[in-house]
Amino acid sequence: MSRKHQTIRLAVLLSTALLAAAPSTSTAQAQTAPRTVRIGLGYIPNVQFTPFYVAQRLNYFRAEGLSVEYQHGYVSELMPLLLQGKLDFIVGDPEDAIFTRAAGQPVKYIMAMYQQVPVTVFSLGSKNIRTVSDLRGRVVGIPGTFGQSYFALSALLDSAGLQESDIKLASIGFTQLDAVRSGRVDAAVGYVNNEVVNLKAAGVPVNALDVTKAYPMVGVGLITTEKTLGSDLAKKVVRASQRALRFTIGDPAQAFKIGIKDFGSGGGSLGVLQASLPLMQSAATRQSGLGYSDPAAWSKAVAYLQKQGKVDSKAKASDFYSNAAISKTLK
Repeated sequence: MSRKHQTIRLAVLLSTALLAAAPSTSTAQAQTAPRTVRIGLGYIPNVQFTPFYVAQRLNYFRAEGLSVEYQHGYVSELMPLLLQGKLDFIVGDPEDAIFTRAAGQPVKYIMAMYQQVPVTVFSLGSKNIRTVSDLRGRVVGIPGTFGQSYFALSALLDSAGLQESDIKLASIGFTQLDAVRSGRVDAAVGYVNNEVVNLKAAGVPVNALDVTKAYPMVGVGLITTEKTLGSDLAKKVVRASQRALRFTIGDPAQAFKIGIKDFGSGGGSLGVLQASLPLMQSAATRQSGLGYSDPAAWSKAVAYLQKQGKVDSKAKASDFYSNAAISKTLK
């Protein structure tokens, strides 16, 4: 074989080898195409979900190879979609995960957006409700006898030796602010980072009772199925969310500017976001990473629910939550 023919043969062999090693166009596109993830956010677009809007708009999810789609709605509507596989994650209260799992469904709470219950019982300063005992005989408004608000109120009353029958409980929907200001109720179960902030911003004297000692549970966070928790998807979503929490805590004004593109001018104020920042941090997060669930908080809260007969006495707090997806380097 001549040198010319040898050169041509080598060139053909090399080209064939390169073509075999290189992925096809469709394969390359499949490798780079982001995976679509569907996350249910409670209620309606709101400033309280700022970290999730930040994670999407600053491409934290994209950096994990994900494309996120949000769906807003009540948790009672979103949980069935999670169980049916139509959503991959939802944002809800820890009690949503507890009672769903207690009903036999394989869900777990995997990241705490808030490190403590944001619930409070608030009233106008003129009502002189400064201690739990001052609630005796008063009309107390509440969205309804369900969810974290109801259990926090029950624990608060119990801590002072009161029962629900010692107050006049009124279901008022989500009209707590108007109900208190108009005098329809003496006090209402609301949030330290919502109604209390709005009253103070308006210059209205307000009293707020701390429920965290009576009910030391974490607040709203990410919930998913055990199947998803066992995959790398959970770590990717949590890691992107942790980065967004860190950004929001470090620069709330900028985070608000980013988030308002999604929740709009009627979705909450910068003051509400700033009041939420202390809820996102704790001694536990400084040691173990943002979004970490404090086992002691879970144990105490689950023990209270067991005392109330809401959770099986044989259940362990760790049945309902997991820190497996939390990155300890994101603090």
